[in-house]
Amino acid sequence: MIKVQVLSFGILKDKLGAAFTVELPQGASVATLLNHLRTHESTPFLQGIAVSVNAEYATAAQLLSDGDEVGLLPPVSGGSAFASPLTRDPIPAERLIADAKSAEDGAVVVFDGIVRNNSRGRRTLYLDYEAYEEMAEKQIHELTAHARARFGVRHAAIFHRLGRLEVGETSVLILVGSAHRAAAYEASRWLIDTLKKTVPIWKKEIFADGAVWADGEPFPPALAIDPEAKDAQ
Repeated sequence: MIKVQVLSFGILKDKLGAAFTVELPQGASVATLLNHLRTHESTPFLQGIAVSVNAEYATAAQLLSDGDEVGLLPPVSGGSAFASPLTRDPIPAERLIADAKSAEDGAVVVFDGIVRNNSRGRRTLYLDYEAYEEMAEKQIHELTAHARARFGVRHAAIFHRLGRLEVGETSVLILVGSAHRAAAYEASRWLIDTLKKTVPIWKKEIFADGAVWADGEPFPPALAIDPEAKDAQ
């Protein structure tokens, strides 16, 4: 038998608990674990999730080893001057924009995502962001490196707040510096769209009349795992 540590995030944390250990037979796969959870827990929220093993996205067929750390990741809803792209302090947007500028660039494109005072017809009091931090940092660094290579831009950076955010505060700041504005626009759009689909950050919306985890965008097909998946042969 093997034991794996399971971490759950966002709405799954509310349903399953933040962390727990599962004992599985030797040769068990990610699919084995999901089938175990479906059998022993009430888990309708497993639909559309992704799974990580040791902070890397995994497939249903991936085999598990004793001591592995498995993340259950609902669709994400997240949306460098810092040592980390993640921070619980206010993001100093003006300073970061100034730092991103270079004489060789013709443009710096800025996406500044802010907390609005309403959502779905309800008055928002504040937001609470959480992340699988080790994995999110790695994913953000990979995204910015890919954007620089894919779009030929000089500079690409993402900064994301965690914890409680008040109305009007910056939740995510994306900066792209490039010699040409078209490449900067394209890279910025690609970064925010991909961030919202793949980086494990979740948003809880606290309203005047209740609270709810924000619906995330579906994972790309290559990452989403079918909760009905059978064990790999």
